Amino acid sequence: MKKNGKRILITGMIMLILFAVWTVLIQTVDVQTVGQNGTDIGFASLNTWFHKTTGVHMWVYTVTDWLGLVPIFICMVFGVVGQVQLIKRRSLLKVDKDIILLGIYYILVIFGYLIFEMIPINYRPVLIEGRMEASYPSSTTLLVMSVMPTLAFHVHCRIKNTKIRYLLYAFTVLFTAFMVVGRTVAGVHWLTDIAGSVLFSSGLYLIFQGTVQLTDKK
Repeated sequence: MKKNGKRILITGMIMLILFAVWTVLIQTVDVQTVGQNGTDIGFASLNTWFHKTTGVHMWVYTVTDWLGLVPIFICMVFGVVGQVQLIKRRSLLKVDKDIILLGIYYILVIFGYLIFEMIPINYRPVLIEGRMEASYPSSTTLLVMSVMPTLAFHVHCRIKNTKIRYLLYAFTVLFTAFMVVGRTVAGVHWLTDIAGSVLFSSGLYLIFQGTVQLTDKK
């Protein structure tokens, strides 16, 4: 368990390094003024080709936007679990360590999201309600790919009923795939925005999972 935790933790760190490299490349490779209002976009040839190929589907954007409430609800459920444990056990130190680490992890995800909202790398290929919005990394993709794996992880740890476990596993995989694909083809993000979110969220989650396994005494 400990060795596996270290490998997962190291893999997560590598993913974050790749995300940092990817972010630098987006600002330096094939940069052209093809964005909204003449803004610069990296990997411009690839991004514009993919955007023209998929087109813009605002109904897909709307559906995936509303479904973005699902991972938020999951965060709230785990928040309630932690709160119940805190009330019953009357000490933060007695709350399950994986729940505490999960709370810290969610805070880091939010912090990462806010950083890129304040310091936009690029802007969406289309206006949203007449406004330019930061596009990198895709916040919905980041939220889904950061939170949904934690559901599967805790299902594995806490639910013994095999049928319920596999049902929730299937839901996690299908929902995540639908959201990522939907956000990719909706036309409200550049392809490189989605790729950045995948790298960032994967790195964060693997660090969380590796940390939990390293601190698990069982």
